[in-house]
Amino acid sequence: MTEITSLSLSNLVNKVKKKELSSLEITKAFVERSEKSKKLNAYITDNFENALNKAKQFDEDPNLDLKLPGIPIAVKDLFCTKDVKTTAGSKMLNSFIPPYESTVTQNMWNEGAILLGKLNCDEFAMGSSNETSYFGNVQNPIDENLVPGGSSGGSASALAARLTPITIGTDTGGSIRQPASFTGTVGLKPTYGSCSRYGIVAFASSLDQAGPMSQNVEDCALLHEIISSYDSKDSTSVDFKRNEYSKELNKDIKGKKIGIPKEYRVDGMPDEIEDLWKKGVEYIKDCGAEIIDISLPHTNYALPTYYIVAPAEASSNLARYDGVKYGFRAEGKNLIDMYEKTRSEGFGSEVQRRIMIGTYVLSSGYYDAYYLKAQKVRNLIKSDFDEAYKKVDAILTPSTPSSAFKIGEKTNDPISMYLNDIFTVPVNLAGLPGISIPAGHDKKGYPLGLQLIGKPFDEQNLLNIAYAMEEKIGFENKISDWWMK
Repeated sequence: MTEITSLSLSNLVNKVKKKELSSLEITKAFVERSEKSKKLNAYITDNFENALNKAKQFDEDPNLDLKLPGIPIAVKDLFCTKDVKTTAGSKMLNSFIPPYESTVTQNMWNEGAILLGKLNCDEFAMGSSNETSYFGNVQNPIDENLVPGGSSGGSASALAARLTPITIGTDTGGSIRQPASFTGTVGLKPTYGSCSRYGIVAFASSLDQAGPMSQNVEDCALLHEIISSYDSKDSTSVDFKRNEYSKELNKDIKGKKIGIPKEYRVDGMPDEIEDLWKKGVEYIKDCGAEIIDISLPHTNYALPTYYIVAPAEASSNLARYDGVKYGFRAEGKNLIDMYEKTRSEGFGSEVQRRIMIGTYVLSSGYYDAYYLKAQKVRNLIKSDFDEAYKKVDAILTPSTPSSAFKIGEKTNDPISMYLNDIFTVPVNLAGLPGISIPAGHDKKGYPLGLQLIGKPFDEQNLLNIAYAMEEKIGFENKISDWWMK
């Protein structure tokens, strides 16, 4: 069974198609490993019994032309799954069972995948450590004292611990790429509009994007090929010709121009991150690509811009949770009292903080001074990238300013926590694709990631560069099974 869970998604698919493994064998292996891994707290809701039944049904009449034939997959608990509880890591939705399916998950089920369960996440995707979840923090399989990153921490932890062969997360300001970096896995944030947001619990509508998380770039390309689609139900979905990303994967990147932005060398950045970045430059050169120094002059304004725009949109999106229509409801003396008690009891402290910030920047007298100005700066940040892409094909940066930090280390210091997103938020503000690949370890043996940023809707090029670098890097994750029963 252990051997099955160590296989990559591509290997599992091949073995099913060659009839060397059945869907039931694979599903049993992942269910058994997941049941022994409760210390990680990666799952909020399991769907194990149903998954095993669906695996049996698949084996009785297998369709081997599907891209995910009978493959069990656990997903972030921000994706609505029909008839399976979806909480968004919050007390507010602790009893919410959607009557509909998100487009991204439906795309996977259409290709034969089977739902293993729903994975823990920061409450309403607000956090960088998976410590804001109503259901408790997730542990990093690298070390029990470390956070797995956030908000897709449960997805990253389950993936690294091989409780699922692949998974999906959401990325609003780095919530796929940062946990991928912290757990030694691959995480792709696609171009805004590439993957449908229909059926994803909203945080910040102009920033949120679903994306694949995987053990390697090949698996990432395959899953992205499946989940990226135009959707008329999502007004922000973009109708463009999508590649067959896995089939068109290519390690030949000779002649590609890769930009190195000087503004990403921030004050106080650890030597280990600087050294990793230098190694990344050498890997790029070894692959035959050319390095070009570039400038993204408004980078320093990205973080404060993000923490105005994102809370403003969160304030608006989360207004729907009032205790009237669905979700948690507190008893009150009257309607206003019920509203106040529902929201104060149903939301955690980080969500409340962001709602308050967002409501403030949108309020009369402050809208022009904060929100409108932030949107103008956001446009300048996008223009910086547009200018850079006249010279280069992609941009190389670190994924995070450090390796994974200890559980509880930053919970009382929100500014320090927010600084974890310093390298990732510009990508979301500009609506660009970005991928984090594992590229080394710090002196403690904790994983470190490098980030590649691409042109809009140029995921194929981004995946190809990552694929070539992955081979040169030869990364191996240092994980022991300390969490197993």
